[in-house]
Amino acid sequence: MHDPATRLHRGRERRARKPHWRGEGATPNLRGMDDAAPIKPPLKVLLASPRGFCAGVDRAIQIVERAIEKYGAPVYVRHEIVHNKHVVERLRSLGAVFVEELEEAPDDRPVVFSAHGVPRSVPAEARARQMLFLDATCPLVSKVHVEAQRHHDAGREIVLIGHQGHPEVVGTMGQLPEGAVRLIETAADAEVFEPVDPMNVAFVTQTTLSVDDTADIVAVLQRRFPGIAAPHKEDICYATTNRQEAVKQLADRADLLLVVGSRNSSNSVRLVEVGLRGGAAKGHLLDDASGLDWAWLDGVSTVGVTAGASAPEILVQGLIDKLATRYEITIEDVAPTRETVTFKLPRVLTT
Repeated sequence: MHDPATRLHRGRERRARKPHWRGEGATPNLRGMDDAAPIKPPLKVLLASPRGFCAGVDRAIQIVERAIEKYGAPVYVRHEIVHNKHVVERLRSLGAVFVEELEEAPDDRPVVFSAHGVPRSVPAEARARQMLFLDATCPLVSKVHVEAQRHHDAGREIVLIGHQGHPEVVGTMGQLPEGAVRLIETAADAEVFEPVDPMNVAFVTQTTLSVDDTADIVAVLQRRFPGIAAPHKEDICYATTNRQEAVKQLADRADLLLVVGSRNSSNSVRLVEVGLRGGAAKGHLLDDASGLDWAWLDGVSTVGVTAGASAPEILVQGLIDKLATRYEITIEDVAPTRETVTFKLPRVLTT
């Protein structure tokens, strides 16, 4: 982790660069800064970094892309590969067919399991049907599955901290027999949780939660059950943590926080919550620049901008470009850390 650093860039000092679909790349260029243009009011943009795609999301998208290249269309995908409508629509245009249940996919076409993970029953069904399947589960989610299995094998009662109905939670709970995992969503739930044996309890967590909210729940569990077994390493993934930390760094300086991401993206929703808790006066989640309401900027001089881990960088570029149509933009990168994590693709797609 690098020391916190900010880099100030002013409008016309930027070189125009093509936005990249996946990574952050260059800081967004500011279009429309012609000398002859009318004078615009100033607006400072605090641009969070890291933002956008994480390694697990990038891997999952590449798995679908390469499967289509290798096997041809259609390639079926169980559930949205990641929670972003632009990503889903782009992959659909390439030949992906998204289904909610495996029974909706034919036996003779490849199927990809989403980055959120699936219950054990899903690959078991695919094997029984002799389907070609590719598992795009994020390796950090798979780590949680392994931890849960280890605790179950040791005879511990398992608590999963997460949001009911989220695909990752469904997948994690589905690794073990029904009833083996108890879901806790809030600190209040943790206060009333009654295990069968208070001396033989373990907890795991969903990877995309609020770091602070999860810490509050864990504190309650550890106070009530001092011997509770914890993960060897925190389950909340590095990307979730880093994006939340970047938002915390800028929140109390922002009159408005804009988070690019879809509403069914847990980590994107959490970024808005973290920003408001950290001092941002207002915060909004938007799928892309078309969701920007100019009324949000009334009385605003400083805007924080970030993107959830499943949001492409090109959408951030689009938002910055739209802001630049009405404001003279100054961008300050707020980058408390750098990310270099990558995950390998399945061998079948690389040979």
